[in-house]
Amino acid sequence: MKTLILAGGKGTRLWPLSRELMPKQFIKIFNSSSLFQKTLERALVFSKPEEIFVVANREYKFRIIDDMKDLNIEIPKENVYLEPRARSTLPAIFWVLKTNSGKFAILPSDHFVEVNESYRNAFRAAEKLSENFLVTFGIKPTRPHTGYGYIKPGKGLGNGFIVDEFKEKPDLMKAEEFFKSGYLWNSGMFFFDSKIFIEEVKKLVPEIFDAFETHESIEEVYDKIPEMSVDYGILEKSNKVAVVPMDARWSDLGSFDSLYEISAKDEFGNAAIGEKPVSINSKNNLVVGQKLIATIGVEKLIIVDTEDALLVSRMGESEKVREIYKTLSARNDRRVVVHRTAFRPWGSYTVLEEGERYKIKRITIRPGKRLSLQRHYHRSEHWVVVKGTARVYYDGRETILRPGESTFIPAGVLHRLENPGKVDLEVIETQIGEYLEEDDIERIEDDYGRE
Repeated sequence: MKTLILAGGKGTRLWPLSRELMPKQFIKIFNSSSLFQKTLERALVFSKPEEIFVVANREYKFRIIDDMKDLNIEIPKENVYLEPRARSTLPAIFWVLKTNSGKFAILPSDHFVEVNESYRNAFRAAEKLSENFLVTFGIKPTRPHTGYGYIKPGKGLGNGFIVDEFKEKPDLMKAEEFFKSGYLWNSGMFFFDSKIFIEEVKKLVPEIFDAFETHESIEEVYDKIPEMSVDYGILEKSNKVAVVPMDARWSDLGSFDSLYEISAKDEFGNAAIGEKPVSINSKNNLVVGQKLIATIGVEKLIIVDTEDALLVSRMGESEKVREIYKTLSARNDRRVVVHRTAFRPWGSYTVLEEGERYKIKRITIRPGKRLSLQRHYHRSEHWVVVKGTARVYYDGRETILRPGESTFIPAGVLHRLENPGKVDLEVIETQIGEYLEEDDIERIEDDYGRE
């Protein structure tokens, strides 16, 4: 059995915890593990590392590599498919299954799933059914839920059912009706035989099939094809779809309400992620933050505090976060894209302070790593080493800097910063200039293949 992990989602509904360059699947929410890492561990239940495939946005390449390294898991480089732009789940799945034959478990990387015996049995049953059907997994509901789609099971197939109908997210009255009538939550997990899947795409979505049949680059293919989910494009239209029930704790973590539901709670119903808050006369709240947050006399609130943004919402209304995301995107606000701390293949940087013509960063470079050989046209940089040893390439020269030592890089000068030591290198960088955004960079040479 092979496994395809879908890791391209932006995670916009968990803003400001999640950002475009650090979506929810890579945030280490659960015991210092990310959802992507949890998904990798679930993939290993049935697949060897060489049988695991990942498809994701190109921006996430080094997040994927770092998360695998943390788990000492190495899958072949050719098994990582990097999309030039997001086109939802159907093109992503088709790209991988078109070039790799076999039976595939398909797992979203941003869901919470409990691995129990029902989970294992469901995948074994799906593998058998995939001989003739495209298989989806239905979670046995624990209550009427308005945040999930539903599946109506039809004729029995031994360990599964023919799918009679897919239902969109219902209102409460409909959800109660579905719950009583034996409907299942649509999990977003699938099991496909590549041959059957490709045949159904050719029949039902020929524009996507035909686009991949050309000899054009993947960039050109993705320019042509529509954005389309596998549910809408194939499963809701095909007459070869089965569902296997699964009785396991599951959540798509599509909102902070969903995150609250699966989180551990104290005796007052309060849940916390990050530093434990101090609460007085407060109950049934979700508090997320890395600093001390104190609450007094509040109920059913969601409080999410990050370095550069604070979200406060009533419980039950957090799905409207996407509206905030859309508003900020329309303003071209960088806070939908990146946190103050941004991760790079060589380490990370944190914006400490910024003004009209200056920006101050703390740069952390991992041992043996280095930045690209680069120049900036609109800013100069002043570096002060606070920890470790820095090797600085500057205008054709090389020098070593130790804690307390500094150097100045004028605009337009080729330079590079490297950590030749055994511990993290930390540098305080002060940028000065009329334009201080990250796209003011010309890379001449880069260890990570970036342009």
